[in-house]
Amino acid sequence: MPATSTIELRDMILPTQIGTYGPDDVVPDHHLLDLALSVDASQVLIPKDDMAHVFDYDPMVAAIHDVAGTGHRATQEWLITEIAAICAFYPDIKSAEIYLRKFPVFEQSGTLGLRLTLNEDDLANIRNSK
Repeated sequence: MPATSTIELRDMILPTQIGTYGPDDVVPDHHLLDLALSVDASQVLIPKDDMAHVFDYDPMVAAIHDVAGTGHRATQEWLITEIAAICAFYPDIKSAEIYLRKFPVFEQSGTLGLRLTLNEDDLANIRNSK
C-alpha cells in the first residue's frame, strides 16, 4: 500500500455571519471549520527541511479566513461551496473533507453542521468550472 498523507486543520473559528434569526432563536456564537486535505506523501516525507518541498497551506488558510469574513450568507452550504472552490484552486490537494459547524444550537450547547467530501475528480470539476 502506498504512503498517504493528510494535512488537518481543526476548530478554526471563522469570522462569518450565516443565517437569519428571530428574537427567540439561538444565535450561534461562532462557526468552526475542520479540514482534512490529502496531499502526495512526498510533500510530507521530504528530503530536507525546506518549504520548497511541502504544500504551503498558509495562503489557503488565509484565503478561507478572508472569504468567510465577506458579507452575510443565508446558508452554511454556500460557505462550504466557497471553501471547496478555494481547496480546488490548489492542484496539490488530492482530496478534501470540509466540516463546517455552528455553536451553539440549543441552550448554549451542541454543534450543527455539514460535511463535504471531495475526491480528486470532484476538485478537478470544480477547478474546471471556473
